[in-house]
Amino acid sequence: MNNMERVDIKVGFYCNNHCVFCVQGRKREFLPAKSKKEIEKSLKEAYNKGKHEVVFTGGEPTLHPNFLELVRIAKNIGFQEIQIQSNGRMFAYPDFCQKTVEAGATLFSPALHGSDPETHDFLTEIPGSFLQTTQGIRNLKALGQYVMTNSVITEKNYKQIPKLAQLFVDLGVDQFQFAFVHILGSADENKGWLVPRKSEIAPYVKKGLDIGIKAGKKVTTEAIPYCFLEGYEEYIAEKIIPKTRIYDANFVVEEYGDYRKDYGKIKSKSAKSANM
Repeated sequence: MNNMERVDIKVGFYCNNHCVFCVQGRKREFLPAKSKKEIEKSLKEAYNKGKHEVVFTGGEPTLHPNFLELVRIAKNIGFQEIQIQSNGRMFAYPDFCQKTVEAGATLFSPALHGSDPETHDFLTEIPGSFLQTTQGIRNLKALGQYVMTNSVITEKNYKQIPKLAQLFVDLGVDQFQFAFVHILGSADENKGWLVPRKSEIAPYVKKGLDIGIKAGKKVTTEAIPYCFLEGYEEYIAEKIIPKTRIYDANFVVEEYGDYRKDYGKIKSKSAKSANM
């Protein structure tokens, strides 16, 4: 499974968070959720093109009216890995976790952007979202699921990265990634106060990586240039991006490498060989 190709399905852009750095910006305001029929067609097309891993994303995929059915469809088509890229809040409900696992999901990618409720909830603009996401992670781990988190690095949270790494270790997360904010969508609107200097974040990122490495976790960075990660080059996610076909709002990206403007989707090869 190490060299398996993947498909990225954006099922819709509605989300119950309003992250100040969201790369999708205001798409939720004018793009409806894709229909089950359209998504099923995309899944079959991608599978027939040799893509045997799927990532459901958005927006927030767990809010799609047919979410559980879409996971089952992907499983029935034959996808060997079914990944849910999510803000993790719906997984605070144990019953929903159980149903998602039973439907066929194999990998969960919740996003946490602060080591405390104040920071995370400020960045998501939703009070209580930190508690829901961390509970979601606990629920998924209680069911024995592979959890790989993503955290977007901003001016407001970069000094917390070591604490955040320790929180992930304490929560039992299998893999975590720190991704520099992409200046697109909402992040572009807020860049004046949101975007830190890469030179300033580097020491904190390295400390965070060290905490994960020491604990035996799989750790990666994304969108941080090599020159700021001397000695940590092997943890740069861009080195292990699989061939990916993306079904976006109304267009398809055949191969996503240089086009990488999403994040938190790469399960490291070493993680696969160790855990799959």
